Amino acid sequence: MGTSPVRKAMAAAAVAGLLASGCRLGSAEVTLAAPPGCAGQTATGITPASVKVGGIYPLSGPASAYAAVAQGARAYFDHVNEQGGVDGRRIEFLVRDDAYQPARAVEEARRLVLHDRVFALFQTLGTPSTMAVREYAHRRRVPQPFVATGATEWGVGTARPWTIGFQPSYVAEARVYARYLAEVRPRARVAVLYQNDDFGRDLLDGFREAIAGTSVRIVAARSYEVTDPGVQGQLANLAESRADVLLDVSTPKFAAQALAADAAMTGWNPLHILNSVAASPAVLKPVGHDKVQGVVTAGYLKEPTAPEWADDPGVRAYLAALARHAPGADPANQQVLYGWTAAQAFAETLRRMRCPSREGLREAMRSLPGVKLDTLLPGITLTTGPGDGFPIESMQLARFKGDRWVSFGDVIDTRAGFPPVTARRP
Repeated sequence: MGTSPVRKAMAAAAVAGLLASGCRLGSAEVTLAAPPGCAGQTATGITPASVKVGGIYPLSGPASAYAAVAQGARAYFDHVNEQGGVDGRRIEFLVRDDAYQPARAVEEARRLVLHDRVFALFQTLGTPSTMAVREYAHRRRVPQPFVATGATEWGVGTARPWTIGFQPSYVAEARVYARYLAEVRPRARVAVLYQNDDFGRDLLDGFREAIAGTSVRIVAARSYEVTDPGVQGQLANLAESRADVLLDVSTPKFAAQALAADAAMTGWNPLHILNSVAASPAVLKPVGHDKVQGVVTAGYLKEPTAPEWADDPGVRAYLAALARHAPGADPANQQVLYGWTAAQAFAETLRRMRCPSREGLREAMRSLPGVKLDTLLPGITLTTGPGDGFPIESMQLARFKGDRWVSFGDVIDTRAGFPPVTARRP
């Protein structure tokens, strides 16, 4: 998609700022006096005055649109620090770039843990990178809270308790689309475009399972590699199926291409369902709002520029803090809002630690009692507990109308009417 020179300069400045601020070293490590019951736990990276955390994002490379997530997270941490921190602790946020490469993500994780001595790896972005870092975090017993990926791996089982997701799982999201089609297009013929990695296959497999026993069926599926230059060929191939629904399981760069290719095919007009990780208005705008009317997605965050949230305290705080701490960020970009919301979740989890330790954070993130966050849709909270490692499991459908997403229907609890989410089969 096209980008103006001004936007390129702003983006470059934002990335440079993230990297520069992420390279600061904090004060020397301080060993905390252990409260009762906390003796022997690891307090690396946390003192009574500060907590040091690291995030790993694709600030460059094919998924660099997700750099906006880091912008939102940093803006929230700056906002909290301005108010005195979390229980008096200022959050020092170190950002690293993995260019969406798993091997580089592990390298950056090692650097953050061994050199920068962070308390936690708050967010790694992308299923492949997070999967690679998870093994390292597990071996080092470093919390990896609220990773920016909806893979089912982060919420099932107990073998890797140091890592947990944030957004609804891809299987949960697939269930929302399956239920919607079963209700409004019970005999839908679905063509699927998906990214050929754990992210794409996870959502596709979840959709297959969710439509089992219904008359909805997949008639064509085409994948792409993250290194591919485009997906126009895959779209042309899918059009030959004459499917009446296109399920688009792609990341922002490829979603913009798929939306444009779909709009250009005047002889094929399927209902375009766009997965949530690519549903930012920033993805749709370059395609042209007139060309994406009626596209459907599912979400769990408020739309910060929508009139219905104009007087919402949480949205107003977000907009004001973003203008102050990240003036180059687009407040309408859902990736920015996602980072902000996940950072708030992290701050709330810090407040719930019984022990100021890595073990304390691990326990807190796995025992969240219906925590409300300012920018989640009403009726959606963070809840985890024994046997439930999925913080958010509810979503609401939205349709693109005019220049924004407009929610419709009720919030859907994806646990209701479906069996528990299990690990994806190899």
